[in-house]
Amino acid sequence: MRVVGSDEIRRAIGLPESIEAMRDAVIAQSRGECDTPMPMHLDLSAGGGGEVHIKSSYRRGGRHFALKMAGSYVERPYGAILLVSVEDGETLTYFDDGGHLTDLRTAAVSAMVARELGRTDASLGILGTGVQARLQARLHAEILRLERVTVWGRNPDHLSACVRELSASLGVRAVAAASPAEVASASRLIVTTTASRQPLLRAADLLPGTHVSAVGADTPGKQELDADILRRASLLLVDSLPQCLKLGELQHAPAEAPRAVEIGAFCASPVDYDRAGITVADFTGLGAEDLFIAEACHARLSGKS
Repeated sequence: MRVVGSDEIRRAIGLPESIEAMRDAVIAQSRGECDTPMPMHLDLSAGGGGEVHIKSSYRRGGRHFALKMAGSYVERPYGAILLVSVEDGETLTYFDDGGHLTDLRTAAVSAMVARELGRTDASLGILGTGVQARLQARLHAEILRLERVTVWGRNPDHLSACVRELSASLGVRAVAAASPAEVASASRLIVTTTASRQPLLRAADLLPGTHVSAVGADTPGKQELDADILRRASLLLVDSLPQCLKLGELQHAPAEAPRAVEIGAFCASPVDYDRAGITVADFTGLGAEDLFIAEACHARLSGKS
């Protein structure tokens, strides 16, 4: 078994490769090619730990299956992906990534959706100031010519640090917003990356033609968008209909499920929608995405890409 640390992982897999791997992953998932069980969540807070997500997937006919564990702890992020041989059950690679591959694939699939929707925005709005918020800006900068990023967060110190980092690393004008509504007034492309359990954005906040990628809601009870946003959306995308109904924004508007379109199906065969309307992508994170990014990283480390 090869153990690969975070630094080696970061050198092996770049941003463009991660975006392409995510497109392949969601299409394979939507076509029914992947055996991807529902995620398992563990709340370890009573023992001093954090929230842990456990996901897995196998693409039928493939050479590997993946088992991913990722979580948030007070002291540090935790994460690891095991890539296991289907042929003999050997663990080929243990990615001791500290959650980086999970963070990377989450931001990559969001940026990929913006590209598939044909977005040409120069301005990006972000709710949240953590690692995922920063990665969302980086990945969207890969597919857009960003000039401005407007960020909101609850903690003023974290917000200031995030704005400074984005200005320095991306060479864009990064601006701190006083409220989520202010972010919405400054950008028609918004990504939400918080662990909120109360709506942060309402339909009245959004300008015509706005797209919202909702990343934060990935367990029962989490919510960043008022349900009316989903009801009014001219296009409602979901990474997995069953997962989003249980874990995502869709859990708060289940009546909209019949018109939801899985992201992989949209990538393979785009549907028409009112581009002057609001569009939403509901992300809960797929085990198939963990499999595909781990395989992409494994291939590059093995010199097979």
